[in-house]
Amino acid sequence: MSKNNSTTDNTIALNRKASHDYSFEASYEAGIAFMGWELKSIRQGRVNLKESYILIKQGEAWIIGMHISPLSTASTHVNADPTRTRRLLLNKSELNKLIGATQRDGYTVIIRSLY
Repeated sequence: MSKNNSTTDNTIALNRKASHDYSFEASYEAGIAFMGWELKSIRQGRVNLKESYILIKQGEAWIIGMHISPLSTASTHVNADPTRTRRLLLNKSELNKLIGATQRDGYTVIIRSLY
């Protein structure tokens, strides 16, 4: 069986409210800078995107309000902050487009899905 024929959905979390409240004009794919415990929690589906949004400040994009529940088996020397601000990893041209849209046109940047 070919690997191309397999259809797997790698979506971990969806922001269903976003499609109801907003209309989308553009879509970007970005990485997120996580800590180790956060990645383990995300793989178990313990993430909520409901009230999260993206803030652009000082030429970087930051996720505000994304809640990642810490695991009970997480290391005890780590102070887990479930709603800490996380940095988005975008290239310079994508950041410039987002900066221009949010400042000039009054657009809002939100997270639709996490996979």
